[in-house]
Amino acid sequence: MANHHRSPSSSYKTVLPPQELLDDLCSRFVLNVPEEDLQSFERILFLVEYAHWFYEDNSVENNPSLKSLSLKEFTSLLFNSCDVLKPYVAHIDDIFKDFTSYKVRVPVTGAIILDETFERCLLVKGWKGSSWSFPRGKKSKDEEDHACAVREVLEETGFDVSKLLNKDEYLEVIFGQQRVRLYIIAGVKDDTSFAPQTKKEISEIAWQRLDDLQPASDEVISRGITGLKLYMVSPFLASLKSWISSHQPPMAPRPDLPLKGICVWKAKHSSTGSSSTLMESQPTKTEPDSQPLDVGPGRSFRNFRFSTAQILQAMEASFS
Repeated sequence: MANHHRSPSSSYKTVLPPQELLDDLCSRFVLNVPEEDLQSFERILFLVEYAHWFYEDNSVENNPSLKSLSLKEFTSLLFNSCDVLKPYVAHIDDIFKDFTSYKVRVPVTGAIILDETFERCLLVKGWKGSSWSFPRGKKSKDEEDHACAVREVLEETGFDVSKLLNKDEYLEVIFGQQRVRLYIIAGVKDDTSFAPQTKKEISEIAWQRLDDLQPASDEVISRGITGLKLYMVSPFLASLKSWISSHQPPMAPRPDLPLKGICVWKAKHSSTGSSSTLMESQPTKTEPDSQPLDVGPGRSFRNFRFSTAQILQAMEASFS
């Protein structure tokens, strides 16, 4: 349902965070950090963003009366309440604008996770909207590319790729001023468990067929033939296809798998897109049985035995 996120109490979520809470957030995320992290407004705004995430994921969730705030609204409140930041309130619009511009230049790394047949890849859908992407995220200060990829994939899918990642196996695309590097993680079992470790960031995780990710037309490369929104996926597909053609998959194609995408995790409450109708739930993995596969008649049927004494008693009772 389009309005599932609205609740009867949503109209009452108008209480701004009290000064005590803002002081706690400022102290926890901005003041008690290494001095080098306070040398530029870009670094300070990243700290404010962490505080904003904590506010939305914990404070608002635990106190339904608190108002959900945009990052800009939260930044303004924190600057006006924190003594260290108050002197810069007059310049907050320029500071926030510069931060937004800076963010789109921060390098991004992640992973393209392929199944054992190389026919499917793992995609994640953001909490808001309906666009799909490979699991990835922005690098932290002084973080190496592969370390960022391992961290971001773990946060968004709960899957640790550190032992599978080859630093030399990656695809890279430049989006405007932003470099996006995705390491190829091939041969992951399709019954692997996935679930994000962060709140309100990922709404759905699915194995998607690579054939279904091909652009709907030459003019529309941001949407696949099945209707999935793939703005952050499409630019990697040609190079990925070339990589797959030169590598042998560990398993032959599996005709028993569904022709549509296999949903492996979905949030209970999130913003959903129309593409969710294309998904099929993944069958629950069954534990292997130490006994031989039972393909005969049902167990209750095989265990049935005639009780001659009871039958004779019943016949005698009916005649009498």
